[in-house]
Amino acid sequence: MCLAVPGKIQSIDASRRATVDMLGVTREASLRLVPEAQVGDYVLVHAGFGIQVIDPEEAHETLELLREMPDVLVYELPSKDDAAALA
Repeated sequence: MCLAVPGKIQSIDASRRATVDMLGVTREASLRLVPEAQVGDYVLVHAGFGIQVIDPEEAHETLELLREMPDVLVYELPSKDDAAALA
C-alpha cells in the first residue's frame, strides 16, 4: 500500500530539497512539485516528493487517523528498529 503522508517542513535547501517531519520521523523530500511550499507548511509526501500543500487542520486530522493504524505506520514510516525487522 502506498500513502501520501502529511509532514511539516523543517528546512529547505537551495535545490528545493526539504527536511520533513512526519510523526516524529524525519525524511528528505523534493519540493519541486510544490514551489509555493515554505518552512512550517504541511505537505503530502509520496515517494519522496511533496505533492500538495495542505492546511494544518487537515494534516492533523490525517495524522490522527494514521496513529490509529500502527500497522500502516510500520511500513510507511518505519523507525530504525522497524526497518531492521522488515529487512
